[in-house]
Amino acid sequence: MKFTKMHGAGNDYVYIDCFKEQVNDPEKLSIEVSDRHKGIGSDGLVLIMPSDKADFRMRMFNSDGSEAQMCGNASRCVGKYVYDTLLTDKTEISLETKAGIKYLQLFPENGKVQKVRVNMGEPILKSVEIPVKSDLEMVVDQPVDFEPELYHITCVSMGNPHAIIFTNDVDSLELEKTGKKIEHFRLFPERTNVEFVEIISSDHVKVRVWERGAGETQACGTGACAVLVAGVLNGVMERTSVISLPGGDLQIEWDVKDNCIYMTGEAVTVFNGEFSTNF
Repeated sequence: MKFTKMHGAGNDYVYIDCFKEQVNDPEKLSIEVSDRHKGIGSDGLVLIMPSDKADFRMRMFNSDGSEAQMCGNASRCVGKYVYDTLLTDKTEISLETKAGIKYLQLFPENGKVQKVRVNMGEPILKSVEIPVKSDLEMVVDQPVDFEPELYHITCVSMGNPHAIIFTNDVDSLELEKTGKKIEHFRLFPERTNVEFVEIISSDHVKVRVWERGAGETQACGTGACAVLVAGVLNGVMERTSVISLPGGDLQIEWDVKDNCIYMTGEAVTVFNGEFSTNF
């Protein structure tokens, strides 16, 4: 089976072109290819598929085999893939995801896409819709005892749930321990992604991400969007800001006109390959 390894801001996935290949068990395949010692090595698996609702369809699976609703970094890479491999010649395309249809603007140079801007849609702020177990309609800067740590959290969904925590020093965090605990905490019936945020200025923050089903990753597109929303709601960030993640920077904008979040960042092809699989 042929594949392409790609990354957006260091958030790397194995991409399979399902216009040419057939994947029968993507959950098991994702676990196999994601293994960084015995597999290809990635944060998960992305299937690029036909759609009867949009130009293309994306399904994405975490490294533990669980299917996610959406991944902003992966959506940018899908945009690059379909343009670079001549599946489309359009620079504005629609992409079906489990979190709805997303709209991508592609920026090619010399026939290859270098950067992609994605309309990530409107943020979801109601607790019941995120979902987070709370009597509050919205969870903004709420203290929660994560036993023994006490953190103030803001909850946002960008098609998948996020818990955002502002802190003074993201580098000193024991994220493996803390992220896993929060991901599985009783407040989150579908588990949650976790972002720890250090304010550099009102339009620039530093973030470390613990992704649901994948652990710490170099970047998370939906997480970067959720961080901006949380920052605006808490009055500490501008509506257009740079989100610096270990794998690179993303520019995020919360448009006042349509209430949508726009994410702009790189999309990079690492290599192409072929592997044997029964999945």
